Amino acid sequence: MTTFNYGFTDEQVALKESALEFTRREVTPYLDQWEKDGEIPREFQKKLAHAGFLGVGVPEEVGGDGGTLIDACAMQEGFMEGGWSGGLMASAFTHGIGIPHIIQNGSQELIDTYVRPVLSGDMIGSLAVTEPGAGSDVANIATKAVRDGDHYVINGAKTFITSSVRGDFVTTAVRTGEAGAHGISLIVVPKGTPGFTVSRKLDKMGWLASDTGELSYEDVRVPVGNLVGQENHGFYYIAQNFVSERIWLALMGYGHALRCLNLAADYCRTRDTFGKPLVANQVVRAKLTEMHRQVAVARSYTLEVANRYDAGEDCIAEACLAKQTAVDTAVWVADQAVQLHGGMGYMRESEVERHYRDVRLLPIGGGATEVLTDLAARLLGYSK
Repeated sequence: MTTFNYGFTDEQVALKESALEFTRREVTPYLDQWEKDGEIPREFQKKLAHAGFLGVGVPEEVGGDGGTLIDACAMQEGFMEGGWSGGLMASAFTHGIGIPHIIQNGSQELIDTYVRPVLSGDMIGSLAVTEPGAGSDVANIATKAVRDGDHYVINGAKTFITSSVRGDFVTTAVRTGEAGAHGISLIVVPKGTPGFTVSRKLDKMGWLASDTGELSYEDVRVPVGNLVGQENHGFYYIAQNFVSERIWLALMGYGHALRCLNLAADYCRTRDTFGKPLVANQVVRAKLTEMHRQVAVARSYTLEVANRYDAGEDCIAEACLAKQTAVDTAVWVADQAVQLHGGMGYMRESEVERHYRDVRLLPIGGGATEVLTDLAARLLGYSK
């Protein structure tokens, strides 16, 4: 089996191995059923917390285990090499986008009420930004929150929200001020608040183990204390976490690709055609080698940007390009893996078929490739 450990310390390699062992014990026997169920059991969060995974890269002072983005990368590599689906990764670690804004900008009360229970596996939180009329264009969200005494009254709708069906709260992007980026705030909305409902659970092409919903806010009254940080600063809080989110998606990308490479290589060694193994054919060996090359390049670039981020550099453009490199690799490598499996690659019983569906979301989620390329062009000085 091909694996890459260069760039990691001995401790990070041990963390990666721990994630692999956890996967063999707690994920592999159950993942097919979770995919069929359309969500993962809530108790799985407790298992992740007990094993010390939920708090990796999260400050100890808010209930995490400390560490860096690179530590989280090592852990995620282990999970992905073990065969996690995209939906499992997205659901199990939704807190990676759901709580950072609270940690960085929220009150101590919000941290104690929401962050600590999430990290202990007792609560599930998510982030709601995307709307029916605003996806990557975060600055133009329309869901509105109006101050009314000691409460905000929220009206609007969100869509494509990961972990919102089984979640206990949603950190929601709302408009509290003028049009554009300067009028957006973040407010924590707990499940069960009158007027706040999951209007529909969405069926998807991939990420089947991830519960994804449409949310409706109808005169939802939330205490002013649920405001994260300062009013009208929400866009900047969201932007603070764009780099780590895109690195996370890049890791998913090359993680899927490496898993597909290993599955394809094993299949080609054992599948006989015309009296010899598939891997005996030069064209097959060339495909596997190119798949390996692209995975290695995507991983190296992604970890370089992650290291620069940990060092305090401004890596917004580089994170956009690392995500594009890794997710393009994922889409291509998964396609080649299906091709090398032949008819079996098209069957639901084949793992590569699942990865093929899962990776297709990656160039869309977390900022579409076209949007991020244009952003990178502006940041790199290539626009007018």
